[in-house]
Amino acid sequence: MDALYARHHDDLLLFLARRTADVEIALDLWSETFAQAVAGCSKFRGTTEVEAVGWLYGIARRQLARYFRRGYAERRAMQRLGLERPPADEELLADIAHRAQLDAVRTELSAALASLSEPVREAVELRVLDELPYIEVAQSLSISEQAARARVSRGLAALADALEGPRIEEAWAR
Repeated sequence: MDALYARHHDDLLLFLARRTADVEIALDLWSETFAQAVAGCSKFRGTTEVEAVGWLYGIARRQLARYFRRGYAERRAMQRLGLERPPADEELLADIAHRAQLDAVRTELSAALASLSEPVREAVELRVLDELPYIEVAQSLSISEQAARARVSRGLAALADALEGPRIEEAWAR
């Protein structure tokens, strides 16, 4: 586990920072990812570096999905293990934001959001930015909950397609 951390801690942090566009959230998710990896390392059955990296990034993706689903990063794994991320100073936050190219990510995200149809963009904004439950998204848009879920799903898929392509290629090139 120590070797996996040593080789991939920085790339994983940048991966999360680019997907959240928020360094503090990325640091929380990054800490939780490694806490989950430590807690679950006995369950890992892979034998190669590629399998270990895939396993680690799978944990990170689940942490990211959980964060986006619930609107906050869960702290259960870290609390169970008695781990807490030390506070980050402004210099560290600025350094990570620079290395993750967050200004460019935010510009790309704005452009991708603008490319969505208005009904889909509204649904995504209500669900993700305003953190409303689907039933409230549906009520706000005067549509069924199922239609609200479909709009949000389509919007998030379109955003992922627009933003993920170059990032995935970049991550695997390292």
